[in-house]
Amino acid sequence: MSLDERAFFNERPETRKARHQCPRCKRTNEYSVRWVRRSKKDRLPGGADEQDRAKFAKLRDYLLRVEDELTCAECGKRFEIPSQQSLVFVDQMAGLPNDEELEREIQAASGEPAGVQEPEAAAKPAIPARFLRKSTGWK
Repeated sequence: MSLDERAFFNERPETRKARHQCPRCKRTNEYSVRWVRRSKKDRLPGGADEQDRAKFAKLRDYLLRVEDELTCAECGKRFEIPSQQSLVFVDQMAGLPNDEELEREIQAASGEPAGVQEPEAAAKPAIPARFLRKSTGWK
């Protein structure tokens, strides 16, 4: 008889921060989303047959999202988490940049210095004298 998938993993709850936009009020906030991290056990559980050994060899660590809905921090409306990805393999996440690194890369690619924010509006140029003269001879 084949073993249940949970017999191959250690489960640990985890909370991760994520930025989402409320579809009602259009404000973006940072939310805590609950996940379950399933880590592959270091050895095969007892009572496993050949089919279980083959399955165990192919298994990887992954995160499974527990929450499907969030409550907006501004308007209080519940909304669905927009990403369709509720399962993420841990080895795929290892190479992804975090938000701060991504912002630094974007600033470097655009040629802006890292510490400088948006430049302030430049002073308006002076209006040419020909537009300031009083009109004469108009009827």
